[in-house]
Amino acid sequence: AGLGWQGKHTNLVSRDYGSWLFLGAIFTTLELPRDVADADHCGSCQACLDICPTAAFPAPYQLDARRCISYLTIEHHGDIPEDLRPLIGNRIFGCDDCQLVCPWNRYAKTTVEPEFAPRHSLDSAKLVELFAWNEDEWFAKTEGMALRRAGYWRWLRNLAVALGNAPISEPSSTTISAALAARADCPDSTARRHIQWALAHRHRAADKKSPFPHSA
Repeated sequence: AGLGWQGKHTNLVSRDYGSWLFLGAIFTTLELPRDVADADHCGSCQACLDICPTAAFPAPYQLDARRCISYLTIEHHGDIPEDLRPLIGNRIFGCDDCQLVCPWNRYAKTTVEPEFAPRHSLDSAKLVELFAWNEDEWFAKTEGMALRRAGYWRWLRNLAVALGNAPISEPSSTTISAALAARADCPDSTARRHIQWALAHRHRAADKKSPFPHSA
C-alpha cells in the first residue's frame, strides 16, 4: 500500500512516522490507484535485534513470538516459561524496546488524540498499587482500554513476575514481598503459580546478596 517497509523487527516502518503506527483497513468498491511499494531503508542497522531482552529475533525480519514479551504478557494464556520470567523485568503489558531504539522513530511525533492519553495515572502508578487492585477496580479503571485484552488474572500474573524481578536493594523491597505474600493463595491457579515463583525468586536473590545465605 506504499505505507512503508517491514523493518528487521517485523513492524511496519514509515519514513515520515517511524514505526509507532496503528494499522487499519477501509473496505470500498472504489477503484483506487495502486501505490508504489517502498524500499527497505533499514540498511546495516540492527539496533532492534540487539536490544530485545529475550532474544526473540532468530534473524532479521523474523520474530519468534514464543519469546516476545508483547506476546507473552498480552496474548499468551497459561504460564510464562520460567527461563524467560527474569528477562521480562518490570514490563507488565507489552515491551516495544525494538521500537524505542529504531532510528526512524526520531521522526515520530506525540499524538494529540485524547483517546491515547494515559488514564487513571497509569503512567506513574507503582506496581504494588496495581497489584492491590481487585477485579472490580481493574474493570472500572481499564474501561475502554487495550489492557482489557490481557484479562484480570493475566494482568495479575504479569504484575507478579514484574514484582518478583524488582531489585532486593529497593527501599520498598519489604513492601513488595509482603504484597506478593498477601496474594499467595490467589484463586486463579496460573496467577498463583507466578506469585509463588516471584516470592521464591526474591528469596533466592536475597540469599545471593546476603553474606550469610539461608540454609537449604
